[in-house]
Parts: sequence; structure tokens; C-alpha cells
Amino acid sequence: MDDTHSYHDFSGKLTQASLLPQVIDYVRWQAAVRAGDTDAAPPDAAPISINLDLTTACNYRCDHCIDWDILNSGVQHKEQVLRDSLREMAARGLRSVILIGGGEPTMYPRFADVVRYLKQELRLQVAVVSNGGRNDRIFDVAECFEPGDWVRLSLDAGSNEVFQAMHRPRKPVTLDEICEWAPRIKERNPRFQLGYSFIVTWKGAQRDDAKIVENIHELVQAAERARRYRFDYLSVKPFLIRAEENGSEVMDPQRAAEEISVVVAKIRAALADARELETDSFKVVESTNLRMLEEQTWERFTHQPRACHMQQFRQVLTPHGVFNCPVYRSVPKALIAEADGYRDAAACGQTQHKTGDMIRRFDAAHECRQVTCLYHDTNWWLEDLVAHPEKLAALQATPDRGDFYL
Repeated sequence: MDDTHSYHDFSGKLTQASLLPQVIDYVRWQAAVRAGDTDAAPPDAAPISINLDLTTACNYRCDHCIDWDILNSGVQHKEQVLRDSLREMAARGLRSVILIGGGEPTMYPRFADVVRYLKQELRLQVAVVSNGGRNDRIFDVAECFEPGDWVRLSLDAGSNEVFQAMHRPRKPVTLDEICEWAPRIKERNPRFQLGYSFIVTWKGAQRDDAKIVENIHELVQAAERARRYRFDYLSVKPFLIRAEENGSEVMDPQRAAEEISVVVAKIRAALADARELETDSFKVVESTNLRMLEEQTWERFTHQPRACHMQQFRQVLTPHGVFNCPVYRSVPKALIAEADGYRDAAACGQTQHKTGDMIRRFDAAHECRQVTCLYHDTNWWLEDLVAHPEKLAALQATPDRGDFYL
């Protein structure tokens, strides 16, 4: 996997030669709307990248789950509508799909069929974030993945004891049993990246009234385990909660039982020791949010322009509907369209207009004022282009890097 600076360089990704025309069309449209052109039509384009929640079902009961309130709701996709929607979106510029969140992707009964549809028929980049409880299904589709695709297992522990305490699987499964699938998956297909995800939690952290199990002391052990089982990288990121007032995902280190400087010092020491385990084939990767926490600069990334322009290029498709951002997965005020919003050409046109309306009425400067936004710099870059469309003439396309995840 690329370093997080490259992975989260969304403005750089959007200037890739195959994507830049969609950016130019969007900027011209938004500039026309702001200039008062009420007849300006939105681009006939789908988002470039989506998070796809295949199901709300989950086989774990994780204490730190950001989607706790929407799990196991029984709401389901109509699979033919889902397939039709993905095909329509691919025809209008969709380039990547991340199967993640809202439930465990591998719990979807036809998980393998959907992955093969995305890869073999639609030729999209595909990533999967899984809890590892059904790695047999990951193994089943491993041969489909190509360079640029990735699978990340959310494990968050170095020992089975902490894993059990944090994840509470509904059916017995140990951390060893999960990790033993990794070398088998890599042997079947070494061309894609397999990651070991570690959400850092600290003493005093809470989700609602539930206290979260601390795991900073397990970070080095997790790195040792990830390297031993032939994962390509250990991804380290901070614990998030949902804000009570609007349901957004936020980082709230002030809830720690210790001074945040003490928590940061513990994380830095653990990361330094974990990095001693790096090799040519194994890396320890810090998320951008974790770097913000360590540098205590996260508040700078909460100051958004009023318009979130990234809603045009990255959305979330769930059984509950189409939403404007992963931060607001299944939050009603972030609903752009129902789950069939891209099912055919007519529905796509309506959803494009609804996306434009959402960009106009969703005040990111207010709604996201607590959100440490990964798209912060890209939104301000796009805002400057919309405010000064003459700058489009100076935009230079960059070679495609083969990374279309947003």
C-alpha cells in the first residue's frame, strides 16, 4: 500500500488524466450555478468512488463500532437493483468500490458473486474491509483481485484476549484462526495488498455509556503478529465516535482518562517500536487522522468551506440509501437518494440533481465543524476553483497512477 500521504492526496488523484475532465465539468457547473444560471444542468456523471455497504448484518458485537446503531436492522438491498445501479454508475465514471461498513461485507450471502461482478464484468478497482470472521469467503474470491486492489482485516489487537474483549464474536473464532488465513490468501494471489487494521483505543474512551477496551499496549504485538502471518502492512488509526447532535464521525481525544499528551506519547513510543519490525515486504502505516492526533493539529481540519464538493465524487451506497459521506453513513440529513437512486438512466439524472441540491443546502462549515475531515484540503482546492473558474486553464493533467479510491 502507498503511504498515507499519497493515499489521501485526493486532489492529486482528481488531476489524473482520466479523472480531470469530470473535475472540470463539475467546477464549471458549480461556477455557473453560483453565477445565477438556474438552467445549468449537472454533469451526467456518477461518483468516481463509493463505499458500498452490502448488508447491515454483522457477526461481531464490537465495543468500539462506529456503526453500532444501524447493525442488524434487517434492511436489505434488492440485488438486481444493486447490480443495475453499479452498472449505470460504472457507465458514468465510477472507478472504485470499497466494500465496508454498516455491517460485515462477507455476511452478505452472495458476497463472492458481487465481488466477481465488480471485478470481472464492470472492471472496477475493489477494496474490502472485513472483520476476518469469514475469511473463507475472502479466500474464495482472492484470485479476482489485481494490483491496486486491497483487503484490510479489522483486528485491533495483538492477543486473543484483547481481541475477544473488543470484538465479541457471536460464534467462537480466535485471533489465531483468523490470521492463519492470511498466508493462504497471499499464496493464492500475491498481487494485491492484505492489511491488518489496528484502531488505537485509550483508557477513558467511551461509545455512548460503554467503556472501550484500551489497546495501545498491544500495538507492537499486533505488528509482530501481522508480520509473522505475512500481512503486507499494519494500518494504525485513532478511535472515533458519533457526535450526538448530528451523527457525524468525530475524533474526541479529550475523553481520555489521561492528558492527551500522555496518550500521544504512549502511541508514539509504541509506533516507534512497531516500526523496528518493518521489512521490505511489511510496513507500519499511520492514518492521516492518527498523525493529526499525534501532532495535535486535528482542529485545523475541522474548518470546512460551506460547500462540501467531494459529495460529487465520493458517496456511500447502503441498503438505507445513498449518502453524501462515509462520516454520515445512514444519517437522515445526509441522505441524497433512496437505495435505487442509480438504478437506471432516469434515476441517475434525478440523483445528479439531488446531489447538486445537497451540495447547496448541506452546510459543511456548520455540520462538519467537529469532523477531522480527510477531504479538508481537497474541498478548499475545489472551492477555490469554483470561486475562480479561470484557474481551470492552468490545471495540468497528471499521469494515471492506478489509484481511484476517494
